Amino acid sequence: MSPHPPPITQFVLKVHSRCDLACDHCYVYEHADTGWRSRPRVVGEAVLARVAERIGEHAAAHGLTAVGVVLHGGEPLLAGPEVFRRAAGLLRAALPEVCELDLRVHTNGVRLDAAYCELFDELGIRVGISLDGDRAANDRHRRFANGRSSHPQVLRAVGLLREPRFRHLYGGLLCTVDVANDPVAVYRALAELEPPAVDFLLPHATWEHPPERPPGAGATPYADWLLTVHERWEADGRPFAVRTFDSVHRTLSGLPGLSEALGLEPVDLVVLETDGTYEQADSLKTAYDGAPGTGMDVFRHSLDEVAGHPGMAARQSGLDGLSAECRACPVVRSCGGGLYAHRYREGSFDRPSVYCADLRALIDGLAVRAGAVRRPAAPPVDLAGPGLTDEQLDELSLGLGGPETVRALARSQLALTRTMLAAVHGSSGLARSEAWELLAELDAVEPAAVDAVFAHPYVRAWAARRLSGDPGAGLGTLAELAAAAAVRAGRGDSVVVPVRDGVLHLPTLGRLLLGGGVREALVTGGRTGWTARTDDGAVAGSGDPRWQPIRRVGRGIALEDLDPQRAVHRWPVEERLAAAEYQRWDGDLGAAADLLDRDLPEYAAGLWAGLSTVTPLQRRSDGRDVSSAARQAFGAVAIARPRDVETLALLLAHEFQHVKLGAVLDREELYDRGDTRVFEAFGLTPRPIGSLFQAVYAHLAVTAFWGTRARGGTGTAGARFAHWRALTDEAVDLLADSGALTPLGKRFADGARASVDPWLRTAVG
Repeated sequence: MSPHPPPITQFVLKVHSRCDLACDHCYVYEHADTGWRSRPRVVGEAVLARVAERIGEHAAAHGLTAVGVVLHGGEPLLAGPEVFRRAAGLLRAALPEVCELDLRVHTNGVRLDAAYCELFDELGIRVGISLDGDRAANDRHRRFANGRSSHPQVLRAVGLLREPRFRHLYGGLLCTVDVANDPVAVYRALAELEPPAVDFLLPHATWEHPPERPPGAGATPYADWLLTVHERWEADGRPFAVRTFDSVHRTLSGLPGLSEALGLEPVDLVVLETDGTYEQADSLKTAYDGAPGTGMDVFRHSLDEVAGHPGMAARQSGLDGLSAECRACPVVRSCGGGLYAHRYREGSFDRPSVYCADLRALIDGLAVRAGAVRRPAAPPVDLAGPGLTDEQLDELSLGLGGPETVRALARSQLALTRTMLAAVHGSSGLARSEAWELLAELDAVEPAAVDAVFAHPYVRAWAARRLSGDPGAGLGTLAELAAAAAVRAGRGDSVVVPVRDGVLHLPTLGRLLLGGGVREALVTGGRTGWTARTDDGAVAGSGDPRWQPIRRVGRGIALEDLDPQRAVHRWPVEERLAAAEYQRWDGDLGAAADLLDRDLPEYAAGLWAGLSTVTPLQRRSDGRDVSSAARQAFGAVAIARPRDVETLALLLAHEFQHVKLGAVLDREELYDRGDTRVFEAFGLTPRPIGSLFQAVYAHLAVTAFWGTRARGGTGTAGARFAHWRALTDEAVDLLADSGALTPLGKRFADGARASVDPWLRTAVG
């Protein structure tokens, strides 16, 4: 046990120990622990006062700048309004002036009414509601003791929180997963309520009392259920935060998780019961009677003493506190062994979670979908490569970025791609790799040839998929990269390359259509061309009529309609374009480039320095314009060719802003990625802080585009400039005042403000 355990910053204060529902999955009343029977129904004045004093002295002793307190139960609203008023007043009075209080209540919603909402508005208490989905799903467990449904009352409560006067109190929804419920129906029912956040919880279970696994549901029904929800959530553009998904995404990127159920970060939460006793996490009530107990209370013991309790230490020991099986698992840094209570069996927590298989399947599934990089347990590597100067960061903060600044971003991204490719090879399990050895040799003598291949946007996209465990990201791509580099080097080097579905692909160069039955080819790069000798003895090459090269458009940009790794954008990609459509792209992109050079020169110069690839997307059936940038594909934007050049120019500028900011975020922290709040801006569905930052950054270019067009007197440009100017101005204020920005993030917000302010002084006809 550490002599100096970390301070406690999160508290669950029980204000009532009974409930007005009889939920059969409740960990308080329906599991092993029976401590609730002997506790006072309502927290007393003396306990409240002492709780506030203990939290205040702990915050002062450790210099805490923020603590979170959740008023809980049982059902907390049974305690009555005066208990909430007294608790809020005592807590705020006890905390040092520099320490903020995040005060919340979590309720089943049955008793929530306008009077309570007005009280919570006055006291600054945000409200979370338990709801398991539509009526059928919710009624499966959350009923009154007489069997009556609670669903109508909960919907009424959520309806109050959705009213404009109370919307700021709406903290989110908590949904306990039941694999017998339809995941899509549950998701839709929750999404219709426009929550700022949803927390999906696995039902509490142990190895002695395992979770329900319906017959025929497969080996990982809980992962399958959550991945189905994730698919709908992603398709809808992540309309609200989901702590489970966000935690996995963060831990896959090497960041701390957001929940004690995932990740290896120390647990800094203590429960305070209505009698003033300290307990560990409520979830331990599912293990055995008395499991969460500490033997301490607020009258005799400080929070420092609680922090040193052996049970707390066990939940703060990270990787060292896990079983040998967990420590050897490749997803341990995301899983963290699962919730501590879920590991219990026969008096011990030294084993994997009872949900082990589901957690592994969930993490692997989310990694594949996100194209995330699972960072190794080895000491961290500088994945971002060369740095940016202060002057370049200031330039980027304005939304700009000249050629040299964008080239610095590109060098940083190439360094990241190289590191990821080395990790791919290192984790491949191959004692010897002909392709990797050739790449290493070429890198020493013809580095420009290797860089030209590695800098292709979709090389990194493949590496990310491979590192995430995506079974579709085969190692054959490594041979394709080596062959492409060999062709570019022209030294006569050879490498065996797989032929997939009759196609030999050479990244950055093109593809050779060989037809069925061919499994591999020996590709040799020479000074006068290259050849491919297939396993059936045939020879083809660069002059073969079956060869389809990458075509270029506009300013020499690759029109990527061949690479099998390019489908990483939100919208479906086009297949090989017919000659007539390619000619339209060539003409339109050239005209769009001229327009940007004329009307947006301060953005265009950097854009042409960094934009290497345009990937055609399929047009939407409703005719709406679509475009996309992918975080794992620096240098590429994907667009469905619009009907006019002006829109194409605008989409290029808009999406390349996302490309630039994504590259900055790969090496710099601009905001607290653990912030789960959502923000409304630009008329979009409420989005988390990262999406708000991206939207502001992209619309700096959009507003500048219309501002220039407005000065040129082009049609409705003035109205569009006024529209986007107002929305961007409002969004910059929202970003700056969010409280979620790092010091560098604040510099970027200040830079955005410096770009917006001159527009506000521009007269518009």
